[in-house]
Amino acid sequence: MRFRPCIDIHNGSVKQIVGSSLSDEGNSAKDNFVSHKGGGYYARLYKEHGLKGGHIIILNPEGSEYYNDDLKTAYEALGEYPDELQIGGGINNQNAARFLDKGASHVIVTSFVFKNGIINYNNLKLMNKAVGKDRLVLDLSCRKRDDMYFIVTDRWQKFTDTELTLEVMKELSEYCDEFLIHAVDVEGKAKGIEDGVASMIGAFDEIPVTYAGGIHSFDDIESLRELSSGRADFTIGSALDIFGGQMSFEKVCSLVKGDIS
Repeated sequence: MRFRPCIDIHNGSVKQIVGSSLSDEGNSAKDNFVSHKGGGYYARLYKEHGLKGGHIIILNPEGSEYYNDDLKTAYEALGEYPDELQIGGGINNQNAARFLDKGASHVIVTSFVFKNGIINYNNLKLMNKAVGKDRLVLDLSCRKRDDMYFIVTDRWQKFTDTELTLEVMKELSEYCDEFLIHAVDVEGKAKGIEDGVASMIGAFDEIPVTYAGGIHSFDDIESLRELSSGRADFTIGSALDIFGGQMSFEKVCSLVKGDIS
């Protein structure tokens, strides 16, 4: 069980937002925290603490007036910590190589693979061909509907018809190196984890999975460890003091140095 740090980028800035509030219209989101420091600062911080496998998420779509500023912030981070940060946000088989060339260890993909509400296996195979299984992370971020978890795309705005189940996870694990799962309903709200998602991760042991969403205390980390049987890596955003929260980043690093499973 490892701590995987994050760098979320929106409108050119490193931010923490309420995940369910994100909208492409007007490039709007409910901000929890907007940093005055660039992506390079956070990448250096993570490098200094030996944190590997963190992720950068670009939250504006390509074509947004802010997209080039987002890229500048992301490239700065990748340049400071090459081969140790993953990147997602609008990735497809045509643009993936440029992010790897800039120093990303993996690319994170959702919308390109989950097209029109279903798994597009042709696009999944195109991603495999473009970057290889060992450099591909599938983002299975989900929201709850009718007491089931459904994968969401387009910066968490659109529900797919694909329910997140163990069977789906096992099937997709044949195509990628890791999964990243944001529990979007609790993302950025710092009110506790999504127990059902954590338990599902605990029942899955094919490839590494990083959980994101709702962690706001050290008790939450312990709950995640118990529910996932120590299998879930995790990220913390708004609750960390480096993002304006109450949890000590240094204490989290100290707690999970190495492996806490």
